[in-house]
Order: sequence, then C-alpha cells, then structure tokens
Amino acid sequence: MFHLWGKIWKDSRMIRDITICDGSEDTRTHKVFHALEQVCHDFDLGQPIWLDSNIREFKKHSKTRFRQDSFIEEIDFDYLEIQITEED
Repeated sequence: MFHLWGKIWKDSRMIRDITICDGSEDTRTHKVFHALEQVCHDFDLGQPIWLDSNIREFKKHSKTRFRQDSFIEEIDFDYLEIQITEED
C-alpha cells in the first residue's frame, strides 16, 4: 500500500495533516500526483507548482516542501510538506 502524508506548517508547528492511501496498480509518479491532488482538495488549496528544487528533494528523500513560490495564490501558512511514508 502506498501512503503519502501531507502536512501544513506555520510558525514551526504542524497545524493540519492528512494521510492519503492508494492501493492501485498505478505508477509511483501517478500515485504521488493523485495523492497531492487529494491533499490540496481536502485542504482547499490550489495545486502547487513543482520547482526544480522540489523535484530534486523529492527524488532524494521522498519528501518535499512547497512554499509560497510554488503557489499562485497567497497562502496563510509557511509551507505544505508531502512525504511518502509507505510504499509497496
């Protein structure tokens, strides 16, 4: 089972989180994009833009942070963090 943990951080505190589970036979990349889409929907956020730094960080650590520069609209938190916590 694939699990992605989405967290919103503000002032060094996690203020909201959600775990998305995906048991489909989809590729890892598709699972990540679908899970991020679900996280943003549940948090009522626009989709963040994947910058080169996000891609590098995610490839290396299976975790990345989307700050204001990744969002088109203003955000009222410091960053959205996503992390894969389990893969099959």
